[in-house]
Amino acid sequence: MVMETAAAQPRRGMPEKRRAITAAARAVFGREGYARASVDVIAVEAGVSKRTIYNHFTDKQELFQTVALEGAQQVTDAVGAILERHLRKIVDLREDLIAFALERVTAVTDFPDHFALVRTIEAEVTRIPTAVLEVWKEIGPLSSHKKLAPYLTRIAERGLLRLDDAERAANHFNLLTITDVNQRTFYGALPLSESEVRDVVVSGVDAFLRLYGTDAPAVPAPAS
Repeated sequence: MVMETAAAQPRRGMPEKRRAITAAARAVFGREGYARASVDVIAVEAGVSKRTIYNHFTDKQELFQTVALEGAQQVTDAVGAILERHLRKIVDLREDLIAFALERVTAVTDFPDHFALVRTIEAEVTRIPTAVLEVWKEIGPLSSHKKLAPYLTRIAERGLLRLDDAERAANHFNLLTITDVNQRTFYGALPLSESEVRDVVVSGVDAFLRLYGTDAPAVPAPAS
């Protein structure tokens, strides 16, 4: 059974046991993948019985969705705080965008178990239940674009950017900076040096400003 909310509500049993189960599940799914991971192994790692897991979760699919969405929500909340720190008040647009992106990429190292799960999702995308994948995308990757877009809109309203589609611009910014770093490091599995990360981010921000800065040529809207 697939959940309809971002995180399953506890059913029976102590919250401490549920936390132990989700922590173990996140580690096991990240280590072994979705298809290979078993509820038996998760139970052993959590130090609970298999029956206790089923007191909290209907099946492996619900358990996987729960830990994926809980992690995605934690990252999304962290991104919101980073956006407020760097993009709520703009002093120097280029430097503020660089500072935002540099702190944003640290989410991979701040939430290593979640991004191990992200590697599982990307590696086993055809095995992940479609409903789980769609709700994870909405809570996680798509939410990051949606959170950035309003900040870019406000920056454009101050005359510092030229936008015709804020969500498309947010997607381009992420692809040129954060996503580029994440793909090169396989979401933290093969870390880059600080100087390499900075080079990627700075070149990405400069490319973004060439596209959307006030001195950039107008970008035509895509044909409908």
